[in-house]
Amino acid sequence: MAENQPRQQPQSQPSRQVVKTTTAVTVGGSLMVFSALTLAATTVLLALVTPLLVIFSPVLVPAAITLFLIIAGFLTSGGFGATATFLLYWAYQYATGKRPIGSEQIDRARARIAEVTKEVKEKAQQLGQQQ
Repeated sequence: MAENQPRQQPQSQPSRQVVKTTTAVTVGGSLMVFSALTLAATTVLLALVTPLLVIFSPVLVPAAITLFLIIAGFLTSGGFGATATFLLYWAYQYATGKRPIGSEQIDRARARIAEVTKEVKEKAQQLGQQQ
């Protein structure tokens, strides 16, 4: 008989719902106010700084381009240096027989090149003998 009775779902407390709603409204409202203040400050600051940017742009634009090129050069040289270091390490591992990653592909390519070279040499000898 107890199995035939419908299960009662726990009822949510109204005070808990009120606290959740109040917290959500307070946090959301605060974030909206901060958003509006940030937008207003950005607009005012942009209006004040724009004349300075226009006046100093003949200096700032080349300076920005130069700074970009310097940073790009350092990052590129660092990347090339890291790549060269890794390749030297890999080559050392390969030369000492420690079988680094990818060495099987190099060995297969070497064997294929030797095979093709042998076939070309045999063809050349056959053509040389025919003439």
